Amino acid sequence: MFSEFAYPIFEQSIKEYHVIDDVYQPTKNPFEKGSIEYLLYAKNWVDTVQWHYEDIIRDPNIDPVAALDLKRKIDASNQVRTDMVEYIDSYFLQKYKDVQVKPNAKINTESPAWAIDRLSILALKIYHMAEEANRADASPEHRAKCQEKLNVLLDQKSDMFTSINDLLTDIENGDKFMKVYKQMKMYNDDDLNPVLYLNKK
Repeated sequence: MFSEFAYPIFEQSIKEYHVIDDVYQPTKNPFEKGSIEYLLYAKNWVDTVQWHYEDIIRDPNIDPVAALDLKRKIDASNQVRTDMVEYIDSYFLQKYKDVQVKPNAKINTESPAWAIDRLSILALKIYHMAEEANRADASPEHRAKCQEKLNVLLDQKSDMFTSINDLLTDIENGDKFMKVYKQMKMYNDDDLNPVLYLNKK
């Protein structure tokens, strides 16, 4: 099933990022370019870098100029994440293009790739919560609280596996159909963000 296929790729990306653990390190995607494995690894790598951007920008002593630069990196990262979700949805649209959709088929609230996006973020939450649950210099109370949260995240992982696999099975069987809405982000667009287009005058 797809969840069981995708999740280890997310784990591999997270593990390999943390070998150096630097937001400026180059990506070394081990999969063939153009493959779904390549897309999943690249998607999670972007998520992982952004996770650490979000940590850094919350430093109360961060230099304001550095914070502004980082905010722009986060904005750019968000756009890349959105683009990658759309690439993954294109994979599913191609895969299921010949499915005969049943007359009573229903649409899902989110596309398969947006559900997989949430699974990628969940993999990051599990990795970092496990770190906290096992942190040697933390108090026993801290580790116990983090273990409780980790247990909830692992339960959520199981539920998401089931939900994503069920969605894809329903699409394969024609019981649900895909409809992809391109994310029309306005804040990065020179023609749609008033702060940007007014400054062009």
